[in-house]
Amino acid sequence: MPTVPADDKLHLHPLGFPWPTQDPFLFCVHHDDRYPKGNGQYGPAASLAGRQIGSDFSYRDGWSLYHGESVPGFPAHPHRGFETVTLVRTGRIDHADSLGAAARYGDGDVQWLTAGRGIQHAEMFPLLSTTAPNPLDLFQIWLNLPARGKFAAPHFKMLWAGDIPRRTDTDAAGATTELVCVAGAPDGMATPPSPPPDSWASDPGADVAIWTLKMAPGARWTLPAARAGAATRRRLYFYSGATLTVDGQPVPGHAAIDVPTERAVEIVNSTSAVAELLMLQGRPIGEPVAQYGPFVMNTEAEIRQAFMDYQRTQFGGWPWPDSAPVHGGDAARFARHADGYTEQPPR
Repeated sequence: MPTVPADDKLHLHPLGFPWPTQDPFLFCVHHDDRYPKGNGQYGPAASLAGRQIGSDFSYRDGWSLYHGESVPGFPAHPHRGFETVTLVRTGRIDHADSLGAAARYGDGDVQWLTAGRGIQHAEMFPLLSTTAPNPLDLFQIWLNLPARGKFAAPHFKMLWAGDIPRRTDTDAAGATTELVCVAGAPDGMATPPSPPPDSWASDPGADVAIWTLKMAPGARWTLPAARAGAATRRRLYFYSGATLTVDGQPVPGHAAIDVPTERAVEIVNSTSAVAELLMLQGRPIGEPVAQYGPFVMNTEAEIRQAFMDYQRTQFGGWPWPDSAPVHGGDAARFARHADGYTEQPPR
């Protein structure tokens, strides 16, 4: 096993809620909810007694309602100045926004939303099955926008699961590693769908990559150097599994791991458990960050302006009959954009 110079030790950070991030990322959270069967009204067929309705992050019985009151999720709330990237591995999310757009997506789909100058949206987690559990497993990532993109027109793009590149690599011992590339991709792999046009990830020099890794027991896999080398930051989130060895160093438990970007790094899962990781990578934007809740700007004056603009315009108002819309009982995925264009995932 290769040795690591004393001045090149990995930096490990504990995984809390949310996970720690670094420029150009602002926020990352993993929702892994084991929802029970539904009650026929898209909520859980279970008692809600003892939960703090409207702000339930308890994970009691393996799930939370979050800011939902009867249906789990996040009713209408505003954003300005950054992007949300929502990667749903299992389950369904219902999107609705202040521009009148709507979507239902999941099972490997990704929604990439540029909030730009301002948008309200709701993200609800409807429990569609009334006869079986409704597990939900997703990552939500906030990617900052540079000053030039803070007031871009709001825009969302669907990256359907069938369009997102994925590859299974097999090492010399026959153990496999599955790689899924939401943004950025190593050489020899298909290019992921492009992000929205005003995203920092749309700048070729930004070197943004969002990958997931699933390593079989005993698997070895080599993370290639970043295209921009040492100018890029890269963080691995080891969130499922027992232990790993990364770049020759033991990682004894779940952690956020800062790894070198100017050279390849070997990852070894030497245990009998499957290991899963998320990778966030990008060149820092390197601008001042002023953040207050759902608004992320460059100055405090811009934050105050965001509040005034939201109070005045509601970022387009709210065209839905309630703050937590659910799009019916049909599990089919779709997206209807603000201009009326409707799409469905490829077959």
